[in-house]
Amino acid sequence: MNRLETSGNSLARILFGIAGAAIVVMTLLTCADVVLRLFRLPIPGTYELVSFFSAVSVSFAMAHTSVEKGHIAVSVLVQRLPARGQALIDTLTSSLSLLLFGLIAWRSLLYGENLRQAGEVSPTLQLPFYPFVYGVGLSAAVVCLVLLADFQKNLQGVFSK
Repeated sequence: MNRLETSGNSLARILFGIAGAAIVVMTLLTCADVVLRLFRLPIPGTYELVSFFSAVSVSFAMAHTSVEKGHIAVSVLVQRLPARGQALIDTLTSSLSLLLFGLIAWRSLLYGENLRQAGEVSPTLQLPFYPFVYGVGLSAAVVCLVLLADFQKNLQGVFSK
């Protein structure tokens, strides 16, 4: 395992832990809100907080899913190709995915900056939106790191066989 792959895997593991913590917080917050509503004491901004933590949990789990190869893949035809052909298809797939997630990271950071400059905040709690959009950009950048390591490994497979 090279340094690029090790770095990507380590960052993905950290983000995955944060994603798991966000899910726990969402669960506890929702349960507390439901119980307190029985006593007519709802927690203000629960919907907003759950929405923010949902964005964190989904986006921060992306890199770990990429490391674990947990995405859906249709490989019926690819499995019938020789090893070099499979590596070529994997190289193409990882390069296109790298391009996509690079665009997501770049545009998320630009959008987050626009939100920061505009001072956009949530309606009830007045929490700023931009840190969560920056988080999406960060997680997409870590996915790029993981995909870059995959691209490198796949490219070696194309030329080594």
